[in-house]
Amino acid sequence: MNEVEGRRPLKTRNWRVFQYAAERLAQTRVTPNMISTSSIVFGVIAGLALAGTSMAGSSGALAILYLAAAGCMQLRLIANLLDGMVAVEGGKASPVGVLYNEVPDRLSDVAILIGAGYSLASRAELGLAAAVVAVFVAYVRAIGSSAGAGEVFVGPMAKPQRMALMTSGCVLCALLSLASSGLSGRWQAPVMGAVLGLIIVGGVITSVRRLMVISESLRAQMRRPVEIPADDRSAAESALGE
Repeated sequence: MNEVEGRRPLKTRNWRVFQYAAERLAQTRVTPNMISTSSIVFGVIAGLALAGTSMAGSSGALAILYLAAAGCMQLRLIANLLDGMVAVEGGKASPVGVLYNEVPDRLSDVAILIGAGYSLASRAELGLAAAVVAVFVAYVRAIGSSAGAGEVFVGPMAKPQRMALMTSGCVLCALLSLASSGLSGRWQAPVMGAVLGLIIVGGVITSVRRLMVISESLRAQMRRPVEIPADDRSAAESALGE
């Protein structure tokens, strides 16, 4: 399957289970924009579940909240995958699809990362910083596209990597909650702090790499000789010869 220009290259797009789901959704009244909007719901639930760990009353409740957050993050990614597949492969693209594709992503990122900052014994400033960096990474990509350099998806900390790291951190925190039977956050706090720290550092590196790729692309365009159509060239030569 050929990638459409401007789409994030994803191997999961070729998985039969997602192709089947997209085909079925395309046959219903569900629109890509509805699917995109649902990702906000999953992102907000994940963020609330993470923040809720600071108020959990038992290790079991902690584990459930962490696992719920991890599950909602994956559902958010599936929604992000299916909206594009239904729009492009399903032929249900919308004139405002780009808005529904981008805005829910930014809201979901912010909800999840800020929620992680308020999770059990974590630090709110780390969550806020991670959210700002995540939005800036996406902003740099958008700037590259608007400037004519195309969509630049280089990592190492693009959206899929951020969510993979957050999901892994939540699963580990759930296991630690069950193993330690404690509510102090002694073990969970270092894990979530490390996850948020990696997202911040990785996001800064990603932004710099994207800016470098965009800059080189724009410079290459400036160096590229301008091709003058043959008809225009003949007309110009005739005018000079008169």
